[in-house]
Amino acid sequence: MQFQASLNKARLIKRYKRFLADVVLEDGSETTIHVANTGAMTGCAEPNDWVWYSTSPNIKRKYPFSWELTETKAGHFICVNTLQANTLAEEAIANSTISELSGYEQLKREVKYGDENSKIDVLLSDNNKVDCFVEVKSVTLYRGNGKGAFPDAVTTRGQKHLRELMTIRNAGNRAVLLFIVMHSGIESVSCAKDIDPKYAQLLEQAVASGVEVLAYGCSMSNESLVVNRSLPVLI
Repeated sequence: MQFQASLNKARLIKRYKRFLADVVLEDGSETTIHVANTGAMTGCAEPNDWVWYSTSPNIKRKYPFSWELTETKAGHFICVNTLQANTLAEEAIANSTISELSGYEQLKREVKYGDENSKIDVLLSDNNKVDCFVEVKSVTLYRGNGKGAFPDAVTTRGQKHLRELMTIRNAGNRAVLLFIVMHSGIESVSCAKDIDPKYAQLLEQAVASGVEVLAYGCSMSNESLVVNRSLPVLI
């Protein structure tokens, strides 16, 4: 995906109140920008890192700038806007980059399903195949030496999604947990059992029940984000 308009950069001062961050613009002035990320953003929001931000054309927005990418002191790019993960997944499925999910006739997003009032990120269907339910998660937690992990905080919502996927699989459909890795330094993904032991336990149960787990990495720049490679998942 191409960013709709050129991104500008600033130096991060701090992130706070989950959805806000203070930055220093290139002209030396300070301002507050919006952060579309509810997670801990561990390692993604270090003071003095470069922040790449988009600008909304909506003049009524209180904070017109939105944090899209972090460029770390180590030179890694991180997409901190978690809303981009579903768009990237849809694009990669549609162009068959994710080979395991290719060949379906129809793709729908945000379809209600399950026993716990959920919405599946991507529903793939075909008259000649069983339906395929795809839950998308963004991965940005970097633990060094190419290793990434999910989640970066306790996620009761993620636990719910694993239960829903197991129910879908037990009903005879395909159920897929798709990690979109949005940190250029990550080359493998594992579960952060130390952060959310319950999620790790449910993930092991999900895999045992037949839920498929995939991970795909992206090429990232201040111009575009593109899913481009399969990565190993270490359960």
